[in-house]
Amino acid sequence: MKKADFIVLFAALILFAPFFLYPPALNSYKLITSEYPMLMSFLKFALLATFGETLGLRIKTGRFNQKGFGILPRALVWGFLGLTIQMAFVIFSTGTPLFLVFLGMENAPEVFADPSPGWGKIAVAFSVSVAMNIFYAPVMMTMHKITDTHIENGGGTLRGLFKPMNTGKILSSINWQVQWDFVFARTIPFFWIPAHTLTFMLPVEFRVLFAAVLGIALGIILAVAAIKNKSAPS
Repeated sequence: MKKADFIVLFAALILFAPFFLYPPALNSYKLITSEYPMLMSFLKFALLATFGETLGLRIKTGRFNQKGFGILPRALVWGFLGLTIQMAFVIFSTGTPLFLVFLGMENAPEVFADPSPGWGKIAVAFSVSVAMNIFYAPVMMTMHKITDTHIENGGGTLRGLFKPMNTGKILSSINWQVQWDFVFARTIPFFWIPAHTLTFMLPVEFRVLFAAVLGIALGIILAVAAIKNKSAPS
C-alpha cells in the first residue's frame, strides 16, 4: 500500500468511527436525515459515491486523483443524482406495495411496514427493488455516463461542467455493448437487486444510511464500467 492509501484509510476511519463508537453521533445523523432528507441525500452521495469513483481511479491508475478527473464536478453531479435516488426510494417503496395490492396481495403495505422480518416482507422488499432497478436504475446510470463524459470533455473543471452539454453526441459515443452487458445485465440482477432488497428490509431510518454505503459501491462499479468502455472495441 502507498502512503496515499493509508491517508485515505485513516480519513475514512475518522469519518465513520463516531457512528459506531459514539451512539449520540448516530442519533444526530438519523435526526438530521429525518428533518432534511433531500439535503442529506445530496451530501451523502456527493461524498460517498465520489469516493467510490476515486477508488475506481485508484484501481485503474494507482492514484486517487489526476488532472482532468474533476473530483468537485463529480461530487456536484453525484449530489444531484442523490436527490433523484432519494426520490426513487420514496416513489417505489410507496407505489410498489400499492401495486401488489392491485395484484391481490392486499396486506402488502402492512407487511412491508412491519419491523419484523418474514417471507412476506422479503417478497415485498424484493418487488420494490426489482421495480426500482428495472425502471429507474438504467436511466440514472446512463445519465451518470453522460455527465461523466461531459466532465472529461470539460477537462474536469467546474467551468467545463457548466458549459452546454452535447447530449446527442455523447449518447452516440457510448459503448452500449459495455453499458448493457456489464452495467445493466450483470450489476443490476446480480448486485443491485439483492442489495436493495436488503436495503428495503431495513427499518426506514436505516435505509438512508445503508444507501450511503452502497453509494461507494455504485461509484466503483460505474468507474470500472468506464474502464471497460475505454478498453473495449467500439
